[in-house]
Amino acid sequence: MTLRIYNTITRRKEDFIPLTSGIVRMYVCGVTVYDYCHLGHARAYVVWDMVRRYLETKYQVQFVQNITDIDDKILKRAQEQNTTMQAIAEQYIAAYDEDMARLNIAKANSYPRATATIPEIIELIQQLIDRNYAYVSNGDVYYAVQKFPTYGKLSGRKLEDMQAGASGRVDDREEQKRYPFDFALWKSAKPNEPFWVSPWGDGRPGWHIECSAMVRSHLGETIDIHAGGTDLQFPHHENEIAQSEAAYKKPLANYWMHNGFVNIDGEKMSKSLNNFQTIRDLLTFFDPMAIRLFVLQAQYRQPIDFTEEAINAATKGWETIREGMLFASDFGARWGWQQSDPPLRHEVSEAIAGFEEAMEDDFNTSVAISYVFELAKKLRAERNSLSHTGETAASSEALFRDWQALSYMTNILGFIAKIGDRAVKPEGLSETEITSLIQQRIEAKKTKNYQEGDRIRDYLKDKGITLIDRKDGTTSWM
Repeated sequence: MTLRIYNTITRRKEDFIPLTSGIVRMYVCGVTVYDYCHLGHARAYVVWDMVRRYLETKYQVQFVQNITDIDDKILKRAQEQNTTMQAIAEQYIAAYDEDMARLNIAKANSYPRATATIPEIIELIQQLIDRNYAYVSNGDVYYAVQKFPTYGKLSGRKLEDMQAGASGRVDDREEQKRYPFDFALWKSAKPNEPFWVSPWGDGRPGWHIECSAMVRSHLGETIDIHAGGTDLQFPHHENEIAQSEAAYKKPLANYWMHNGFVNIDGEKMSKSLNNFQTIRDLLTFFDPMAIRLFVLQAQYRQPIDFTEEAINAATKGWETIREGMLFASDFGARWGWQQSDPPLRHEVSEAIAGFEEAMEDDFNTSVAISYVFELAKKLRAERNSLSHTGETAASSEALFRDWQALSYMTNILGFIAKIGDRAVKPEGLSETEITSLIQQRIEAKKTKNYQEGDRIRDYLKDKGITLIDRKDGTTSWM
């Protein structure tokens, strides 16, 4: 099989061939740290984490994700809270790390910050000025988009069309531009703003130039994959291409990948619509892995609609997957399974073959997950059989292969199941208390006090404990 990726810039699926055999250099646009991450961030970073995990089954992946820690929004938040830009940035970087850890998103190889890349940014801006792609105007530096003939090739936009559709709005810097769609590479400092010294005066970098500089500093002038949300395609990624390719005369990235939008009850998520869901708000009510499943049940380029029905379905789906993943923890010891062994692939099962075929087709997780459910449901059924009868229809060897195949697939999708994190936990009851109540119920049934037996069963059920009456007269619980 050959991995095929939909390349935004060519608008078609292409065979993936890395620049260097065995190595993939991948850059993902990160967060601007002025607020808590929202569901749109969750989708993007779950998606790129999944892509990275699959690529790592084939290649050594150098995965870089930047942090924008200087921006108008950060400065505004600092002023509102009467604190510093750095304090705001550190607060929300810490919050980001917490949210991503709960979603089981692996750490990037590096997280370059804009404020730590100022010398490289200044050097790149100077190159663009020297090559006549940029100009200085009253302490600001602008990129001259008309100098870059292929501007718009990523988004498919044309300057003449954008000019015709312009709103006529201007800000206090607009009159300094030679052309309305020129964009800032360097912004002169306003009073009481943080600044850095540059050849054009004290100021700070524009947003787009930061990523161009960080890509080159950490991965090189041309990389394999540049990824981000669809909302970044224009103007951010378009401007990155214009900057980097004008400076280095090489493609910035061979493959451009963009994940789709998140809608909430049919409407695009936005603060203006008051449907702005933060990740930590969602995690108050839903299992992180249910959110991860909700995201991955759709192919990454397609929009997804966050509704109560959809997240509830994902929650139930995750319960099935989790029960399958925990099969070895519950019953593996009786057959001497070594759970510490990494999932094996040398005996490729039909499920793994189907899973990988879907993943090779532009990471089509909507199909790949069907194979996960197939195995999880099978293991759950065998688990129920073991709980009720102590027997299974399949051999221990077959069950072990199924469990390992499931582990292989769920590891790529980034699911994690912990023994102590079952969906329903006993509330305030120790194991000794549970055992005592079960014994009381057994005694009540022996004396034909079925009402008392039912009362104890219902009480335990309310506490999240399910009783299983076996044929031999004993009772177990889960």
